[in-house]
Amino acid sequence: MPLKSKAQQKAAGAALSAKRGDTKKGDLKGASKSMEKSMSESELRDLAATSRKGKPEHKS
Repeated sequence: MPLKSKAQQKAAGAALSAKRGDTKKGDLKGASKSMEKSMSESELRDLAATSRKGKPEHKS
């Protein structure tokens, strides 16, 4: 699943942080909450490392 926006990349980063225990899982909202539940740490790491350059803020 390639990321299509900066918002998706940020959500992946937030989910990864919660998965690692750096932030509380209860603080997650929306896409990051479902990403944390459904994806492995390695999948989230790959998505969070995606470059934001040239991506729109939100997918239209």
